[in-house]
Amino acid sequence: MTEQKPTKRQDILDAAIVLFAERGYNGTTVPMIAEAAKVGAGTIYRYFDHKENLVNVLFQEKVKQLSHHLMQGYPNDSSIREQFRHIFQRIHHFAIGDSHALHFIDSHCSEIFLTEESNQVFDSFIQYICDVIEVGQKRGEIILMQTEALIGIVYGAIVQILKMLRSDVLDGSELLMKSIEECCWNAIRSH
Repeated sequence: MTEQKPTKRQDILDAAIVLFAERGYNGTTVPMIAEAAKVGAGTIYRYFDHKENLVNVLFQEKVKQLSHHLMQGYPNDSSIREQFRHIFQRIHHFAIGDSHALHFIDSHCSEIFLTEESNQVFDSFIQYICDVIEVGQKRGEIILMQTEALIGIVYGAIVQILKMLRSDVLDGSELLMKSIEECCWNAIRSH
């Protein structure tokens, strides 16, 4: 069976995520994306009306991929501790498999150019995490604190750790990742 060549649209998306993750939205131009994708700038406009459209399509795709990744094998009937472990490991696995995606999502999730649809996709992802936290609080497994603060404590730590892994500041060993996951859990668990 022969391997299919990625489409020009996919080439554009692949180039754009690297540039947006590394340079940000404002630091990335359509000609830069075209050069990285090895297409003409006009080709980009055949697929995307403008740069804002491109970043929104990319944002929605990556958040949906992350959400789908978290749902795979989700231990619904397990303890909140096991659900937390699953979420942590799946976010880490997602970031390793697509090294720019989580950084791109994190650095663009509150930008003014995101459309209502992009914001809804992201809010749905966050609501999923909020639901896990709220169930954990009701069960007495997670401390009573504003849900958004708890997300900030854990998600902020995960994003920073993964940024340090991308920069080779941390080695990413299994033992280290288990220790980090345990520390993140200890930060929000009910004592």
